[in-house]
Amino acid sequence: MKERNAEHLRYDPAMSLVHHFQQMARYNTLANGRLYEVCARLDVSEYRKEREASFRSIERTLNHILVGDRIWLGRFQGADPRLPLNAILYEDFNSLWQARKDEDARLEQYVAQLTDEALLSPLHYRNSAGEPFEDPLHFLLTHLFNHQTHHRGQVHVMLTQAGLQPPSLDLHRLLRPKPMSANR
Repeated sequence: MKERNAEHLRYDPAMSLVHHFQQMARYNTLANGRLYEVCARLDVSEYRKEREASFRSIERTLNHILVGDRIWLGRFQGADPRLPLNAILYEDFNSLWQARKDEDARLEQYVAQLTDEALLSPLHYRNSAGEPFEDPLHFLLTHLFNHQTHHRGQVHVMLTQAGLQPPSLDLHRLLRPKPMSANR
């Protein structure tokens, strides 16, 4: 996986909210890439095997993460997507992986154009049950990234159950992989 120059990741105590979310989107792309690289080593039976997890398998959990992203990115862009949270968007792993890459690129592009003002603005939306809500965009973007992390963690455990070594997904090491002397 190609690593970006870490110069844009230097600590700035006045880092804007926009920059924070740009870092989160980059981390999200890198973490998903690492996770999918390991999942690609699973045979179909392990990929679809029923397990003790929210969405019962690696296949269903990876699809759910993509469903969540499509719902939230749609809402952020003024749409009202109606997808079942347990939808299997892609039964074929390679198609799902490509859709994941596309969605990660779409998310990075979305946050790249945000302003601090936009992040503080309220977003009016309906949840999956059709109930109306209003929350600031920054709060909902935080939810999107937290949702991904939560379910990636579940896949991480299921990979261990499947006998594979799950990847390290530590944010600070994905965004700043080199030792301190190399980051200067």
